[in-house]
Amino acid sequence: MIEKSIVKSLVETWLEGKDYFLVDIEISQDNKIVVEIDHADGVWIEDCVELSKFIEDHLDRDKEDFELEVGSAGLGQPFKVPQQYLNFIGKEVEVLSADGKKTKGVLKSVDGRDFIVTTQEKIKPEGKKRPVLTDVDKAFNMDEVKYTKYIISFK
Repeated sequence: MIEKSIVKSLVETWLEGKDYFLVDIEISQDNKIVVEIDHADGVWIEDCVELSKFIEDHLDRDKEDFELEVGSAGLGQPFKVPQQYLNFIGKEVEVLSADGKKTKGVLKSVDGRDFIVTTQEKIKPEGKKRPVLTDVDKAFNMDEVKYTKYIISFK
């Protein structure tokens, strides 16, 4: 089986000097290699082809046969690395907390592995009869949520 560390090293070499970043590498028992990359402005198919050729040129098919797939991290897929959080600041996201509660709101900020989502909640101000929609900041840690993903909007 091809080692993940070898593929990761090849990808990191190709990424040097580029604005792309590595999201994930998966290698199955039958040597199917799936590499996901991302970029703040989206991923170009030509770059996926270039990375695929680079990896193929540096692996020996005579030693071990493999299947290779290089692509972008899917838009509606859960975030896997902190850079994805940074790229979606100001965008609407959905967070599923460890206790199973979903929160939808705007990703306000990211600090290390902590992030804040601004939601709108009806809160009754003191002395008022009716609740008012109010922005509420909710803090999360990337390691303590089941997932965070971008909400695709066609508005």
